[in-house]
Amino acid sequence: MTSTHTPASPPGAGIGLKPAHYRAALESEADGLWVEVHPENYMGEGGPRLAWLDAIAERHPVSLHGVSLSLGGEERPDKDHLARFRGLVDRFRPALVSEHLAWCRHDGVYFNDLLPLPYTRGALNRFCDHVEEAQDALGRPILIENPSLYLSLKGEMSEGEFLGEAVRRTGCSLLLDLNNVVVTANNLAREVHAYIDAFPLEAVREIHLAGHEADGDPDTGLLIDTHGAPVSDPVWTLYAHVIAQAGPLPTLIERDNNLPAFDVLMDERAQAQAVLDRAAASPGRKAALSHV
Repeated sequence: MTSTHTPASPPGAGIGLKPAHYRAALESEADGLWVEVHPENYMGEGGPRLAWLDAIAERHPVSLHGVSLSLGGEERPDKDHLARFRGLVDRFRPALVSEHLAWCRHDGVYFNDLLPLPYTRGALNRFCDHVEEAQDALGRPILIENPSLYLSLKGEMSEGEFLGEAVRRTGCSLLLDLNNVVVTANNLAREVHAYIDAFPLEAVREIHLAGHEADGDPDTGLLIDTHGAPVSDPVWTLYAHVIAQAGPLPTLIERDNNLPAFDVLMDERAQAQAVLDRAAASPGRKAALSHV
């Protein structure tokens, strides 16, 4: 199908789009609103979901955020999956396309989770090969998202070093999920600002903000990246810190579970937009949107 959608860079803050909010998103006149979807939910040949997204894409820029390419796994990305993904890229001409530093497939079996990999030279070489293969198949560079972690795996480099080298070798960019930073720092007893200081911010082209929840066991103190709660105060604080350093970046409010009313989600989106607007108004600060 030939795209009729005009590509555009997200001008500021957007929301993760869910079917419950299709009509509200279609009718929304919020200035600068953009939406992000998981392409895996739109890979059919037709049907109401694609029809809705076609209509919404006529009004708002669209981003595609993949969750099942398994770029960090031992196996190469699935060619059929990449072909379907490319069909959506051609159809919607998304402003942003992203995936994860994770794996979710082994021996042809898909796991319903984004699983961690050790930051070793071997894992880096394999990951870079898979990113390059995905970018070639999709016909464009992609963004890679940092994971949320619940245990520390032995490696030869830090996460920031791993991602920075992947950027250098493949030409990809990065999606910085600040909820994942807060969750990982809590679970692995690390300091969030030290993580940000070691992160290649110059390669970041998008930010995700989401909510987390405690696992319910006071003895573990674990935080779980559920995307089922409002953005927490520590994430908002870290967001303001990052934007002050990096300048305005396309920012997404993610909510996958316990979905609130559309107006509630848009209130969080407005809070993010206010941070971006203040940064854009700061003297000498160049907006990072031009890089997308």
